[in-house]
Amino acid sequence: MKPTLSVSDAALALPAPASPFKKYWKILRISLVERLVYRADFIVSTIFRFLPLVTSFLLWQAVFDGSQQQSLSGFDRRRMIAYLLMVQISRMFSSMPGLAGGIARDIRDGNLKKYLLQPIDMIAYLVSYRAAHKMAYIVTSALPYGLLFFLCRDVFDGWPDLLTLLAYAVSLALAFLIGFFFEATIGMIGFWFLEVTSFLYIINTVNFFVSGHMFPLDLLPPFWSHMLQLLPFQYLAYFPAMVFLEMKTGQELVIGLVMELFWAVLFIVLARVLFKFGLRRYSAYGG
Repeated sequence: MKPTLSVSDAALALPAPASPFKKYWKILRISLVERLVYRADFIVSTIFRFLPLVTSFLLWQAVFDGSQQQSLSGFDRRRMIAYLLMVQISRMFSSMPGLAGGIARDIRDGNLKKYLLQPIDMIAYLVSYRAAHKMAYIVTSALPYGLLFFLCRDVFDGWPDLLTLLAYAVSLALAFLIGFFFEATIGMIGFWFLEVTSFLYIINTVNFFVSGHMFPLDLLPPFWSHMLQLLPFQYLAYFPAMVFLEMKTGQELVIGLVMELFWAVLFIVLARVLFKFGLRRYSAYGG
């Protein structure tokens, strides 16, 4: 029987095109084809992701009923549901499940050498692969999410203006970069520690709460709310949702986007530096 290669291995084995851009563009295309093969899995997993969302709706319904208040920190029932819906879009771009663990595992098992032996930069390859994954996920989940947003259209006040939509698109793109390079930075710890699973679990659990995934950060006491909004985690869920809902405007919006760009650049540089220093002590055992 003729041996078969995975699409990712095939991408690594491709002859190098004329320019680095063409090389990683081809990797993105191949990865996109690979992910679209499993479009049914994407759709099913998307539908099951709606179950926690429904639970969140019911939870906040109970919170408003129990508090007997129409608004909490500027969020009424409609605005809260709209926020929870927009957070799903934010996480669609910023969530990178398995990235840090995969990098640490490749380092530990010696599989990292496949990037070192080929004319392939590991980080650029993983960016291309994850970008393809996100494209496939967005395309295949567009229908169920579109139906959900249509059914919940009454919770929105309408579409934001063009400038706000542009700022929202920029915030999502930067959320992807922060999400990817933050996970990549965490994964690079595998150069210095043999097992990072417990550490990754703690980081991901904390990230889930402080990013505003469960609730808007404005609901916290002022001290904690302001402190968490100084950290990069808010840009993974909270900030893009607030931009679309036009609850971040004017100078606050501009400062937020500048800080989001700062964190994205910082994690890009940090991931690169850790990778460079990690390679100095790397021994390609196993694999």
